[in-house]
Order: sequence, then structure tokens, then C-alpha cells
Amino acid sequence: MIAQTWPVGFRCLLLLALVGSARSEGVQTCEEVRKLFQWRLLGAVRGLPDSPRAGPDLQVCISKKPTCCTRKMEERYQIAAHQDMQQFLQTSSSALKFLISRNAAAFQETLETLIKQAENYTSILFCNTYRNMALEAAASVQEFFTDVGLYLFGADVNPEEFVNRFFDSLFPLVYNHLINPGVTDSSLEYSECIRMARRDVSPFGNIPKRAMGQMGRSLLPSRTFLQALNLGIEVINTTDYLHFSKECSRALLKMQYCPHCQGLTLSKPCMGYCLNVMRGCLAHMAELNPHWHAYIRSLEELSDAMHGTYDVEHVLLNFHLLVNDAVIQAHLNGQKLLEQVNKICGRPIRTPTQSPRCSFDQSKEKHGMKTTTRNSEETLANRRKEFINSLRLYRSFYGGLADQLCANELAAADGLPCWNGEDIVKSYTQRVVGNGIKAQSGNPEVKVKGTDPVINQIIDKLKHVIQLLQGRSPKPDKWELLQLGSGGGMVEQVSGDCDDEDGCGGSGSGEVKRTLKITNWMPDDMNFSDVKQIHQTDTGSTLDTTGAGCAAATESMTFTLIGVVMLLPGIW
Repeated sequence: MIAQTWPVGFRCLLLLALVGSARSEGVQTCEEVRKLFQWRLLGAVRGLPDSPRAGPDLQVCISKKPTCCTRKMEERYQIAAHQDMQQFLQTSSSALKFLISRNAAAFQETLETLIKQAENYTSILFCNTYRNMALEAAASVQEFFTDVGLYLFGADVNPEEFVNRFFDSLFPLVYNHLINPGVTDSSLEYSECIRMARRDVSPFGNIPKRAMGQMGRSLLPSRTFLQALNLGIEVINTTDYLHFSKECSRALLKMQYCPHCQGLTLSKPCMGYCLNVMRGCLAHMAELNPHWHAYIRSLEELSDAMHGTYDVEHVLLNFHLLVNDAVIQAHLNGQKLLEQVNKICGRPIRTPTQSPRCSFDQSKEKHGMKTTTRNSEETLANRRKEFINSLRLYRSFYGGLADQLCANELAAADGLPCWNGEDIVKSYTQRVVGNGIKAQSGNPEVKVKGTDPVINQIIDKLKHVIQLLQGRSPKPDKWELLQLGSGGGMVEQVSGDCDDEDGCGGSGSGEVKRTLKITNWMPDDMNFSDVKQIHQTDTGSTLDTTGAGCAAATESMTFTLIGVVMLLPGIW
């Protein structure tokens, strides 16, 4: 998985050293050491030895043999060893980091597109079927889907509140144009009274409650999933720049650059020696492994559960069907609602009005109002599945990182002479310890003390997001979910299958393919029989908008989302 871990510039230096530095002992000149040192450190340094000499002032690269290093060189090597280690970590995690960040951006972009598409569906419904109220409904439709986007991307907005707000604003329009058409009160107070009466007279039956349930079940898992990905990126960014202890820094210097002091510029550490050094340096990081494994497993469980009414794509793209059902139900109960509203708000001051209508602009019908069939391979569910399949390969990333770094290029191949920290030998004879903090008690190369507060903080964040992910992952038997109702929060036991009340059907995946066919426009005296019913087909999901367009509604359908994903309170 680590394609090119050794710095490229240093490879060039090693090639230069092939000219005359293949010996392992009896070095007579420091010329190759000088060349490598100057090239590695980007310039000449005064006081570099021309030939080996005693090095009594060296702190780490101590040897009984003459040395080509000075104290100043040792200090510069120490910096280089630390930089090399960070380069190794960044290179090893680059593919994983790219995988998560690329998919987080793709998921956010797809959700933004779905929100715009769902807003289009709902606007077309009003524009073509309930055209007299379309312009007045445009602001409420836009506000609703803006709130959907803000919630999905981390803002502190309440789905119950914005669903209620939408249906509250819808009732006065339905009342004025369908229940008591052609006349209206000129005062805003009367319209506000109708709006406030919506929750008392329940003109839309249980449809607002169903909408809250569907939004609550689908939006929260998607919100959690997306923000969990951003935590994954934060974990990788933090471990890429982890601070190393003084003991680790000395061990890295001794393993990587102390051989140079003896003219052994081509040597590589023995595998066992390398494992002890790297497992010691990365002992705290290895403690992330079980939590990282659980994090990926929880992402997978949540992704698998997001189907049917738990699939935000299904819920958003079918929201307009609930709206149409709500309007039809209010129209059917019109006489009863008329009496109830007159009782609560009084009879309106009847003044004839001419409602503004959608204006038809042939040139704008092509821009944003037509929606083509969505390819099944492009669904969010399939994208999540592909992502999880790739992410699963990295479940043990932190537990095997030290071994990967040694195996790929740091350590010498089996059977070749290698550096054991003091000299070139045939094999490393010290005990090789395992991964993790507990295994380091017997590490002969690196002393590991205490815990790392940065790693502990990351572990706490992973534990928290795992709890959130698991809390949003429905169980296959019975799922206890927050079902938001018109009267506040209520807990409802729902089964794992999507039922008719939720608007589901078709395949077991929970995806519903529908065709919406709508009349061109409705006159002022629209009769209920004039409305063509919305029906299901199995041919794909398209909107038949061959009738009149809705230029004015199009103008009001702009939707802007914050580009940066907000952070979940409690995680950051």
C-alpha cells in the first residue's frame, strides 16, 4: 500500500554512494558521507570531516571506531530523521486520506444536488397543478429545502420545526385557493390566524407527522455519516503530524543516520531492529487500532441500514408526493375546514382578488425544471457501498503501520547484511516486541513511557462518533427511533420494512420509481376532478413537464449551501 515511502531526493543520494562506498568497514575517507550530507541538507556545511576521526562529543552515534560525524552533523541528522518519519507517515496515509476526503466531498455534492432536485419536484407540483398558489408557495418551498440542507450539513436547526413551519405556511394558501377560492381577507392578521389554526384543525391529517418521521429517520443518519467522515480526516491529519518523544527521536537517528558516521551510507536496518524502533515510536498510535476498526465497522452498519425511509435520496425525491396528498386531503375536507376556520378566525372580509400565476417562458423550461432518469449506479446507496468496500481494506491501518513501514523499504531484505544499531551484522539477535503500549515493556531500542494526550483525545472522539453512528444504525428486528410528531417528540417502535404509509414500495432496497404527471395549469375554479393523480410506474423516475413551465417559480428556486461542512457539537 506504500508505493514510494523513501524520500525521492534521498534515493538519488544513495545512487551516488554506489560509486565507491560499498564497503562496511575500514573506511578511509568521508567523501561519500560529505556528499550525502550536503545534498540531503541542501547546501555545504563548514567543518565536515575529510577523513574519519574520534567523536567524543557525539550523543547518539557513539562508536569505538573513528567517525565521519561531528556533534553539529548529529544534530542536523536528528532533524532529518524526524522529517523522514513524518514523510513516511504522510505517504503511508495519503491513499486513505484521499479516499475519505474525496468521498466526503462527493457525498456532500450529491446531497446538494438531491436537495435542489427535490425542490424542483415540489415547485413543479405547485406550478403546474396548483398554479394559482405557486408564486405564494415558492418562498416556503425554498425555505424548507434550505433548512433541509443546513441540517444535513451540521447546522443547529430542528427538522420538526421546519416541517411544521412548511405545513403551517401551506394551509392559508390551500384555504384561500381551494377551500374558499376567489376571495381573501386583505389583512395579514387573518392569514396568520389561519396559519396558527393549522395544528388545531389538522387539515392535512397525519401527513405532516409522516413527513416529520421520514425526515427524522433519513436526515439524521446522513448528517451523522457525513460528519463522521470529517472526523476520520481529522484523525489522519493529527497522526500525520504526531509529536515523537525524545527516546523515539534518538532511536530514529540511530537507526537511519548513525551508519553514515561509519561510512555505511548504503546500509539498511535489520528487520527485527526496525520493527522494535518503529513499534516503539508508534506504540501510542497503535492504540488507535481497535477504535479505528470499530469506527469503520460502525460506518458500514449505518450505511447498510440507510434504505427505504432511512434513505435520504428516497425521502427527498418523494417529498412532493406527500405535499400533493396533503393538498388533496384538505380539499376533500374543505367544507368541514371552512366551518372550523370560520369558528376560530371569524368570517373574512370578502374582497375579490386576482392571484398571480406562474408565467410560462419556453426558454427557461430547459433550465432546472426538467429532471431526467437517475441511473441506478449513481444512487447514494451504491456510492456508499463502493466507498465502504474500499475503506474496509484500512480497518487495521494503525495496528500494522509500523510493520508496513519496515517491510516496504526501511528494513533490509531477509538474508542480507544489515545494521543492528552498532554495526553491520548477518542478523538481529535482540527480542522483537509486539505492537501497542503494553508490548513495549521489553523493547530493547525504545523506552515508551505513559500515554500520549493527543492520541487519548482522538480515541475519545472516535468513541463518541462510534456511539453516534451506532445510535443511528437501525437494528434488524425492532428499531426504537425518534419519531417526531406534531405535538412534540414521541418514540415509536417501527419495523425494519418500509410500509405503504411511508410511501415505499417496489424493490427490497426501498427505492421507489415514480412518474409524476401533472396538468398544465388550473383555472381559478379548479375542481378536484381536474387534478390528475400521481401514480407509480416501474419505468424510472422522471417528471413529465411537457406542459407549461414555471419561470417565476424558477427565479425563486435558488439554493445555496455552505461549502464547508459544519462540525457536530460534542465531537469538536
